[in-house]
Amino acid sequence: MDYSKSFENLSSDAREYIDLKVDDLKLRTVKGLSVTIGRLLWIILLLSVVSVVLMTLAFGLVALLGDVLDSFAAAAFIVAGIFVVLGVVVWFLKGKLFTDSLVRLFAKLFFDDNSSNG
Repeated sequence: MDYSKSFENLSSDAREYIDLKVDDLKLRTVKGLSVTIGRLLWIILLLSVVSVVLMTLAFGLVALLGDVLDSFAAAAFIVAGIFVVLGVVVWFLKGKLFTDSLVRLFAKLFFDDNSSNG
């Protein structure tokens, strides 16, 4: 029997297997990064639009309350107080709103195996 030929075939197959696994890892990394960056850009766009809408609503509410109260300064303080209350609520719910959902998102992105590894 020619063991050197078998060993060469085995080492060649092992090298090929390792190369395939490295390529698979690269492809998974590219997929994960592209999905993550795409979602991040979507979130930034959404936050930008929501910020513009909230700012417009805040100016409108200040103008409305300023006319009702005859004091734009008091109206601005009331609207600022509303934003402070909303900020405190978001601060206390940040783990539930952001951390838990981000952990689930990244776990699904990087550990969800849709391909068969045979």
